[in-house]
Amino acid sequence: MAKRLGTILCFIFSLTAGFGFAQDIDPLEDDALVQFQNQSTVEDRFTYFFATVNRYNSHSAYDWLDTVDRFTKNSEKAKDSLAIKKYQLIQSQIFFDIGDYEKSVSLSTKLYSNKHKLDLDFKEILLDLLDANYSRLQLYDKQVEIRKQKRELGLKNNISFYDIYSSLGLHRQAMRDYIMENQKTVADNDFYGLAQYHNSIGNYLLLDKSTSTALTNFSKAKGYIEVFQNDMSSVKTESEIIQGNLLKGIIDGNIGKCYVQMNQFDKAIPYLETSISTIEENNIGRSSSEANENVLALAESHLRMDRLKVAKDYLDIDLELTKASQIVKKNKLYAAYYDRMGDFKNQAFYLQKNVRIQDSLEVNESSIKRQQIAAIIAQENLEDSRRMNNQMKLEMAQNRSEMEAMDERTNLVFISLIFTLLGFAGLVFAYLKSIKNQRLIAEQKHIIENSLIEKDSLLKEIHHRVKNNLQMVSSLLSLQTKNTRSKAAIEALEEGKSRVKAMALIHQKLYQNDDLSVIEMQGYIESLVNSVQSVFKKGGHSINITIDAEGVELDIDRAIPFGLILNELVSNSFKYAFPEDKEDGRIYIHLRKNGDQGFFEYTDNGIGLQEDSEERASSSMGIRLMNRLVNQLQSTLNIDKSTEGVRFWFNFK
Repeated sequence: MAKRLGTILCFIFSLTAGFGFAQDIDPLEDDALVQFQNQSTVEDRFTYFFATVNRYNSHSAYDWLDTVDRFTKNSEKAKDSLAIKKYQLIQSQIFFDIGDYEKSVSLSTKLYSNKHKLDLDFKEILLDLLDANYSRLQLYDKQVEIRKQKRELGLKNNISFYDIYSSLGLHRQAMRDYIMENQKTVADNDFYGLAQYHNSIGNYLLLDKSTSTALTNFSKAKGYIEVFQNDMSSVKTESEIIQGNLLKGIIDGNIGKCYVQMNQFDKAIPYLETSISTIEENNIGRSSSEANENVLALAESHLRMDRLKVAKDYLDIDLELTKASQIVKKNKLYAAYYDRMGDFKNQAFYLQKNVRIQDSLEVNESSIKRQQIAAIIAQENLEDSRRMNNQMKLEMAQNRSEMEAMDERTNLVFISLIFTLLGFAGLVFAYLKSIKNQRLIAEQKHIIENSLIEKDSLLKEIHHRVKNNLQMVSSLLSLQTKNTRSKAAIEALEEGKSRVKAMALIHQKLYQNDDLSVIEMQGYIESLVNSVQSVFKKGGHSINITIDAEGVELDIDRAIPFGLILNELVSNSFKYAFPEDKEDGRIYIHLRKNGDQGFFEYTDNGIGLQEDSEERASSSMGIRLMNRLVNQLQSTLNIDKSTEGVRFWFNFK
């Protein structure tokens, strides 16, 4: 309990003080406010401010406001109207970052009133800021107007309405529109974009109470963002690193909220705590609605688990709650806490606060939301409305025609009977034709099945012959070994023979399988280890080998390099790790798949690597071969030295 309270107090301090990463830094190099002031022109300061993601790392937003206010006054004295506009836009952004949306909107609206004097880049930043402010203030009809103006200016960023639909409670419609617009635009190798895509879908599903499906999407998003963060093939900017960390924190929070909805509070708490910590570390000096929601979810989890003191500590945190739903939730949790404590006076106080809030919402929000939904539909579906009006006119004309044709109904019945007979005849014809088509399909299916059986047989024969050819190569290497006197050459030939056997074993497993596309790795590894044991004549009696790869299957493109890597590792263990044939020798081989990701680990408790192993690794053919093979698996070989033995491991796709 003391440890948990210490964690809470640490978090409270971070939330109120807004500290960043604890590290030794040069204040002149890492202080964003100093860098901002040192820029030579207003244009440079403007560009630097909006390009710096973590600008409040050393100074609070209020320090920034004081500094920008000073620059604004100097510009007013110099009567530099362009500089005044740029500094005022910076001030508006700072007000937004600290959650003062009213001031931010006031400044931005004043700037946009002279939009004919603004260039396109300035307008885009200004409109995006107004859009974000109206979203926080729940003025969705004004958001629609802003996005309409973006379209008229030819801007392409954030001009759709699906997020506004969701804010108004139309979560399913929002999700359908989002998928339709974004599904085909995210590239397969854009891991950050894929994480954003699945996180957004999960959000809509979570709001729609489809919790299990939402959790599936959040799990996919978490996998993609981890691949993005661990991808060393592309250099990331500081902004991209911070955005990736923020997205990971938000995804963790969403997973935690899913578990809260599913009443699995013990699973929810670690995700929520990690999320809050990550968001605060990468969102210094800014108001975070996600962090606030996660704090409330943590309070609810501890409350439901009867950890009343911890729940109260979270509820007492002074959060900047801007949404009525968050305020209502906090009041409900306070009421539930005081109910558990038997303090019914305070319980009634918070319940009454919620009643007043909900009465106000029912009076004001219901009519406002109806107006906003109507405004959105009017803007987005104007053409559909026109078509519907034309269709209604046509239907009215048809109704009038039907009224005039009442006297001719008998003739219409007769005509309908004729059409019914014709339709029945058409159905009979279609039925007979379908029988003929089914026969043709059955014949073609039989031909295709026979062709597939023949191809499977041919593939098995090919794998069998490849295995035989590789065994022949192994035999030729054995003959060459007998005719060679050089010890180094014999060792090289034996290593080559062992590698050839590893590949031959893969083809043997393939033609023995019913499924020719994959190899069952548990049986393959056991066969490979037995093959290596027979070469080194260890028998297995003094070395305990544990293989943990049950249920893992790999295709041939991954199985061949994997088999060669394992052959090298097992051979090295038998040759070098146990020179004194110790009785307690152990080798552990672990292979697991998690979705599209795989993990391999190999350890032994032998004598380990020598002190100069890193220098020898660069000249060792075995290590160089393993590094290249791991590169084929799009991964990196990791080697951990320990007091006893050695550990090799890597992740792969």
